[in-house]
Amino acid sequence: MAFTHLASRSVRTALVALAGLLSVAAASAQENSLLIYCGITMVRPITELARSFEQQEKIKIDISQGGSEDLYRSVRKSRTGDLYLPGEPSYRSKYLAEGLLGDVKVVGYNQMAIFVPKGNPKKVQPDLKELLRKDLVLTIGNAESGSVGQESKAILDRANLYPKVVSQAAFLMPDSRAINLALKRGDADAALNWRATAFFPDNAPQIDVVDLDPRIAKPQALLLNLLTFSRNPTLAAKFMAYAASGEGQAVFRKYGFLDNSQVR
Repeated sequence: MAFTHLASRSVRTALVALAGLLSVAAASAQENSLLIYCGITMVRPITELARSFEQQEKIKIDISQGGSEDLYRSVRKSRTGDLYLPGEPSYRSKYLAEGLLGDVKVVGYNQMAIFVPKGNPKKVQPDLKELLRKDLVLTIGNAESGSVGQESKAILDRANLYPKVVSQAAFLMPDSRAINLALKRGDADAALNWRATAFFPDNAPQIDVVDLDPRIAKPQALLLNLLTFSRNPTLAAKFMAYAASGEGQAVFRKYGFLDNSQVR
């Protein structure tokens, strides 16, 4: 009996030790990782920067992608993660008072444009009123789900056109990717979308941009926010600085975004 008792105690001790080692290992892995919530439009440059940063720092970076509004709701609910990059700056001003968004870096700019199939077969002009043409099948973003819809609404509201354009639209899409797919499938003749996405390699052969006057389609800052509950704030801040650096800006330019030197 004494032997059995000693053996049982030894097993318990070993299990406790093993649990402790696993806990330390998990904590160490967590300390060497980042979770970035990234709006669909910026996924490509952020992914490229993340892979490079992983190599430099010997860490793991996970990217949760989606519509900016949906991502913020996930941030609010989970209280897990390190960085949040929405598609336009109003998400910071809208939610700053909730206390989840901390330090911020401007990592680039994007702006809205009218998108058409390659060659612009319907000869769409650089005028928002073109979106009311009866001969166009139109798609725009849903203002309730992502930055592309919210910015489209802001532009059209300033022109007093939003209700009319929404009524004209055949589809309201959740994000820039869905809008581009509709154009490439031939489901739409025109769209409002984030300009940079037209220059992505898988979109450029099938989509053309009809640029709007910058006074109408103002460049919108891409704000990389540190989450106040981040478990790795020092590492997250280092990634923010990297994304805003010359090397990071070159990556954003590569994917069609404006960098910090191009917008004053």
